[in-house]
Amino acid sequence: MTKSGAKQNAFISYARRRLCLDPQGAAVQQAMKSLGHASVDAVRVGKTVTFQIDAEDTAETRATIDQLCDGLLSNPVIEDYRYEIIEE
Repeated sequence: MTKSGAKQNAFISYARRRLCLDPQGAAVQQAMKSLGHASVDAVRVGKTVTFQIDAEDTAETRATIDQLCDGLLSNPVIEDYRYEIIEE
């Protein structure tokens, strides 16, 4: 990837996979229910990472972001991620 002068904002969010136990989500769900929100269910807690990347929104840029997500930002065994790229 070469510098293009076009800055993109990448918004990555990741959380535990649906089939993996999410103890933090369970604790938040229990707290919500104890506050009277009985209709709340299936709470998942995740994280968000944002950064700027100096590149056009291309397949190569998306492959780079996939590599960052798979290799650094998330644990691909137990977490799923998604991202959005918005031009600055």
